[in-house]
Amino acid sequence: MTTTESHPHYHQFSLTLLSLAILTAAIYLGQDILVPLALAGLIAVLLRPVERRFTQWGMHKAISISLAVLLAIILVSGVAILMSMQLSDFADDLPKIRRNLSDSLHDMKQWVRREYNVSYRDQDKYIKKAQAETLDSLQSTDTLGFITGPLGTLTLIPIYVFLLLYYRSMLLHFVVVLFSEKHTARVKEVLGEIKAVVQNYMVGLLIETACVAALNFVGLLILGVQYALLLSVMAAILNLIPYIGGLVATALTVLITFSNNPELSVALGVVGVFLVVQFIDNNVFVPLIVASKVRVNALVSILGVLIGGTLAGVSGMFLSIPAIAILKVIFDRVDSLRPWGVLLGDQTPEEAGSNLFRLPRRRQKKIAA
Repeated sequence: MTTTESHPHYHQFSLTLLSLAILTAAIYLGQDILVPLALAGLIAVLLRPVERRFTQWGMHKAISISLAVLLAIILVSGVAILMSMQLSDFADDLPKIRRNLSDSLHDMKQWVRREYNVSYRDQDKYIKKAQAETLDSLQSTDTLGFITGPLGTLTLIPIYVFLLLYYRSMLLHFVVVLFSEKHTARVKEVLGEIKAVVQNYMVGLLIETACVAALNFVGLLILGVQYALLLSVMAAILNLIPYIGGLVATALTVLITFSNNPELSVALGVVGVFLVVQFIDNNVFVPLIVASKVRVNALVSILGVLIGGTLAGVSGMFLSIPAIAILKVIFDRVDSLRPWGVLLGDQTPEEAGSNLFRLPRRRQKKIAA
């Protein structure tokens, strides 16, 4: 780490940018392989305490890992079955929802014609053009890959989780021996901190999701909204995508609620419930449960979510925050990359007790004296 001092600053900066560009290109080109592997890595870190507990009870390593993965599959399957039951009831009401949407669309056309003097024919042209562009974008997608992709991912993730847990010691040893012996202690420290950050983040995220789903459900139940459980769980899952997921969940819930019950008071009540829940989530749950585990500032989080979505879709948006947290742990431990860790962190120079931006004023006072 002291060898970097012999290189000019611009040389180190160029190498850092080149490394980030290569990493970004690798994620974009290999997302079909890397994204399921990354998701499996997060789940493996989350299941490690469960697997260790089974091993301490005297079970064989392979059996302990299998039981941990099986418990995770049962839990996810239970949630999926509960959601499917709600979805079946929702599907029965689709004709009614379509009819309400059609009536609302007709009222909106009348309002546009009255306020902006746009004829019905022109409005229909705009709508048909938007529908054609949407269909073209869907037809340009590989249909077979679109259908088999999620199924293939769901099949591969449990296998990846099992193998990552089974070969955990070998993978960690590989990372350690990848560096020279003088850096062994620091590499082990970084690996331990990464494990702690990811594990605490995932546990905190699950707790936050459960709390948000419960508050949404109570609020929608008080308003008498149909499919309150389905909409609450769906909104909580979308809330896993930082900053953007909450807005999408609110808009989607309001649309479904208004389609089923076209009363403005109910729609406004749903917006109010989601705003209150988002306020509690952002000011109570996130600071106490999630943000205390991942010290990343909001600007970097939003940019990371957008970049992750561009590179790897919704999965990339979800993986962006733990990926940034891992990068920050690494940057903070490497001298040449420490400025990048400062950029990703949420601690200002004033909070850190730095006098960097106070020196000029002090000098000016001395000169004036």
